[in-house]
Amino acid sequence: MNTVLLKQKAKEIRKDIITMIAEAESGHPGGSLSCTDILTILYFDKMNIDPENPKWEERDRLVLSKGHAAPALYAVLSERGYFPKEELKTLRQLHSILQGHPDMKSTPGVDMTTGSLGQGLSAANGMAIAGKLDNKNYRVYVILGDGEIQEGQIWEAAMTAAHYKLDNLTAILDYNGLQIDGKNEDVMNIVPVKEKFKAFGWNVIEVDGHNFEELDKAIEEAKETKGKPTIIIAKTIKGKGVSFMENRVEWHGVAPKKEEAEKALAELERSEAK
Repeated sequence: MNTVLLKQKAKEIRKDIITMIAEAESGHPGGSLSCTDILTILYFDKMNIDPENPKWEERDRLVLSKGHAAPALYAVLSERGYFPKEELKTLRQLHSILQGHPDMKSTPGVDMTTGSLGQGLSAANGMAIAGKLDNKNYRVYVILGDGEIQEGQIWEAAMTAAHYKLDNLTAILDYNGLQIDGKNEDVMNIVPVKEKFKAFGWNVIEVDGHNFEELDKAIEEAKETKGKPTIIIAKTIKGKGVSFMENRVEWHGVAPKKEEAEKALAELERSEAK
């Protein structure tokens, strides 16, 4: 793992997120920025994929269950070579391959259409079960939002994954503490998350979701864990990398204006020089 390279990639991706959402005048910057480091290490270090062959049967799969964070996924996919970066300028435009939520029929590299919260873990279970039945060695990753785990279907899927011993499945919880209507604890308290997943039969790992060394170790542990699925509870910061967006719920689904985007990009540019 090249930590310096991953940090550089993550910062470039964060700049793309700001630029594309500002250009579209619509989108979700807060949760896109919080899961950027998770997506970066997966696509640039951990996943067995081939951008030249997006439908390769042996590839690892990723389900972005928190589909509103699509800008982060699109920025990563373009940086990884799935499609030209120029496409990022078309986010949310009519006939664009990059709609407001991921669409597996439109966007190269997208493994599952998502957006209706709570459904992604079920889809990932299906992929993992298929891999077992077909004797494939691919792994399935699913990124969940913390507000999303208030959905009942998540817990049905959690029970299913443990029942079928889906050790080829790794869930990563983007645990930034905020959702569209405020703090998780005020909307619908999800604590204790670790104990709940353990009770459902999962291997549970807690990490700093912006620390590549911790993410690396956790993902490797998940690969080595047999007989049960793993969830990595990644503590993150909503709006990570842009000081005036960090831990601010109002940036959940609001696009930065031109001046705000310029300020954010300048801050990210300065941080690269450190």
